[in-house]
Amino acid sequence: MAIIETFITIILIIIILIIFARGVIIIQPYEQGLQIRLGQYIGRMNQGFKWVIPFITEVVKLDLRTLVIDIPSQEVITKDNSPTNVDAIVYIRVIDPEKAFFEVANYRMATVALAQTSLRGIIGDMELDEVLYNRESINTRLRDILDRETDQWGVKVERVEIKEVDPVGAVKQAMTEQTAAERERRAAILRADGEKRSAILKAEGLKQSMILTAEGERQSRILTADGERMSQILRAQGEAQGLRVLSVGARSLDKRAITVLSFDALKAMSAGQATKIIFPFEISSLIKQGAKYLGATVDMDDTESTSIPLDESLLGDIPSAEQVAEVVKSIEDQTKAILKEEHSTSAGVPDTDIPIDKKIILE
Repeated sequence: MAIIETFITIILIIIILIIFARGVIIIQPYEQGLQIRLGQYIGRMNQGFKWVIPFITEVVKLDLRTLVIDIPSQEVITKDNSPTNVDAIVYIRVIDPEKAFFEVANYRMATVALAQTSLRGIIGDMELDEVLYNRESINTRLRDILDRETDQWGVKVERVEIKEVDPVGAVKQAMTEQTAAERERRAAILRADGEKRSAILKAEGLKQSMILTAEGERQSRILTADGERMSQILRAQGEAQGLRVLSVGARSLDKRAITVLSFDALKAMSAGQATKIIFPFEISSLIKQGAKYLGATVDMDDTESTSIPLDESLLGDIPSAEQVAEVVKSIEDQTKAILKEEHSTSAGVPDTDIPIDKKIILE
């Protein structure tokens, strides 16, 4: 009998422990508990260790952290009748546990369904190019729609991101061909523009080169013509001065000297290898002058000497007879001094070693 009582006592203790354990509730820091007893909402339960009446009390735990919900991919027809597959990601957070539990059966499933229908409506009002290039606009519109609708469920939509936009095979092939054609068009435009710029630069360079070449040739011709002009002027001036000096020196010559010089010129001409000689003067006058030279001396009248009027501005500074005589005398004096100095420095050298022309100058 005692054994039976002991066994019953142990069983009762175990039942009491089980009942007590069933009433223990632990709420995590990121959770919020809702206490419902006999179908009546009692209130919230904060984090920590809690004990409730078992079997008649139900505690619902709701996660208050941000949840990531993946919106399944779905095929959507765009405004320009281009089928494409679109999926997204929604970030939500429970801000009102009572509404999230009592106002909607499953707020996660409700959010996914609402996101799918809203995304289908937004994509259907846009063309494919807008869908590809305006993802930020789609994210903003979808977030506003979801946040407005889920507010009555106590759920806050924090962010929405379009994860992928994948057109169907035929549309993707057409887009690929369109992109390739567009790139070829841009490449052709850039190539043509480059050839145009290259041709313009080449033409501009050729133009500048021709201008510089023409300018150089013009300057060269101007300088060449100016040099030739100056050369001709200086040559003519030199010849004129030479003739002037010759005429000044020839004033003291008489006809006999001219005759002797003429015969010397004939002698030099006859010494050549030419078989035909043309005399630029009358030969009879030369013979007559030779006869006068052999017979008697004939003085030259002053009236026979002709003076040629010259333009001094063309000939430059023409020295007078006195200036020529002074220059010749100074040259002779300098030559005598040099020869005397050389003769005095040459010890034991006889006077006969001096050249004939120097001896003549010394005498």
